[in-house]
Amino acid sequence: MNIQTIIQNITSWFLAHGIKITLILITAFLINKFLKTFIRKAVKKQIADKMSEEGKKRVETLISVFEGTFRFIIWIVALLMILPELGVSTAPILASIGIAGLAVGMATKDIVSDFISGLFIIMENQYDIGDKVKIAGLEGRVEEITLRRTIIKDEEGTVHSIPNSKVTLVSKKS
Repeated sequence: MNIQTIIQNITSWFLAHGIKITLILITAFLINKFLKTFIRKAVKKQIADKMSEEGKKRVETLISVFEGTFRFIIWIVALLMILPELGVSTAPILASIGIAGLAVGMATKDIVSDFISGLFIIMENQYDIGDKVKIAGLEGRVEEITLRRTIIKDEEGTVHSIPNSKVTLVSKKS
């Protein structure tokens, strides 16, 4: 092979595949930027104005969770669109992801339930750090709230970690 043939092969490959790959990457980047701006504005408009200073910290947590989730999804989709351009079949990858997703989903359903419940606890501002509450039969002051769990400390000083999916009834005493 001479140098001219190599250059022609590279040029034809780039025209056939390189431009598509470049467009996919640029589109993924732009969608990511748009969603980041949209999520920040939407969450702050809907939630941040109605919350205390402590609640605004939780709004930043929500924004971070949403941004990270969408960023992950966008780049996985972009990767799955680029692989065929490189000659890699995505059918086995998608089948493997489906089976792995099913297994992981079944194994982590409680964790997902905790996160969804935690999201609603934070968005609905059901209780704040420092509030005296009764949750899941336990009474005490709220020490920490995350998307996964709520930590309360009872009058004896015992610290209880309650998964948010177990928070079905909240009695707020302060």
